[in-house]
Amino acid sequence: MIKADTIAQKIFIIRGEKVMLDVDLATLYGVETKTLNRAVKRHRDRFPEDFMFQLKYQEVTNLRCQIGTSSLWGGRRYLSYAFTEEGVAMLSGVLNSPRAVRVNIEIMRVFVRMRGFLSHHKKLTQKLDQLEKKVTSHDVHIRSLFEALRQLMAPPRKDKDRIGF
Repeated sequence: MIKADTIAQKIFIIRGEKVMLDVDLATLYGVETKTLNRAVKRHRDRFPEDFMFQLKYQEVTNLRCQIGTSSLWGGRRYLSYAFTEEGVAMLSGVLNSPRAVRVNIEIMRVFVRMRGFLSHHKKLTQKLDQLEKKVTSHDVHIRSLFEALRQLMAPPRKDKDRIGF
């Protein structure tokens, strides 16, 4: 079947959402991109804006730079569609082939694993922040300790002999 790594490489973050592109999904499902897009257009009511959106020209250009290819889609006339996790799940109802169902299950598993990884990453970031605060407060205490030690180690000041009464 399809490896999770292959699927994970086809997930991008666009507009703050984890998405997959129509061209990548069509390849995974074993259909042409235009066939996938026609099926989506026939069932447009199932794909609100938070499930699917069309990329802007600048986003396509940014993806080309990110992926490192000069022509990502071979001169397509239309801008690609990006499907969020919910949109990918909805595709399983639009594409009714056994392969589409199996691929969709694998894609959902990858999305769930990524969500778990990001959740773990957030916890780790919080712990590092807490540790940094502790270290910062310890730094203040250590500096004051070193200052006190320096004062103790400094040779005693000799009072100058007073002249006069």
